[in-house]
Amino acid sequence: MDSMWLVWLGAALVAGLLELTSMSFVFVMLAGGALAAALVAAVGAGLPFQAIVFASTSAVLIFAVRPGVKRWAARNAPYVPTNVDALRGSRARTLSEVDHRGGTVKLAGETWSARTSDEGTVIPADQPVDVARIDGATAVVVPARRQDSPPPLPEAPWTEP
Repeated sequence: MDSMWLVWLGAALVAGLLELTSMSFVFVMLAGGALAAALVAAVGAGLPFQAIVFASTSAVLIFAVRPGVKRWAARNAPYVPTNVDALRGSRARTLSEVDHRGGTVKLAGETWSARTSDEGTVIPADQPVDVARIDGATAVVVPARRQDSPPPLPEAPWTEP
């Protein structure tokens, strides 16, 4: 079929669009394989050879190129804390007295169990506190700093390159 290169080109386009939704760098590698197959189809190679070119090119791209692209993307993406990491540095209000053994706070609209990080600190009820970290389902809190000082930015977790 003389127009087989158009089919491969359409497959590359579909794979490229799927990559936009997944951002996993798999579909873009398949799109590269489909473009290579479109090229050999355009010069008149048969369908079995086109399929071999598609499969081999896609495999090389996935196993040789994709890991480096993923490392590059992870290195250049901004760190955006999510889940409990996003709560570190947040302001909360004590619902009961909080000491090193326990207590409760209102954090992000929810009631959390809480404790202070050291034995000597006792925070009375209805006081603002800052979340130092989250241990499991317990917020470790410290007395709130002044209102005009911003909370510290959370640290990015260590990731292997």
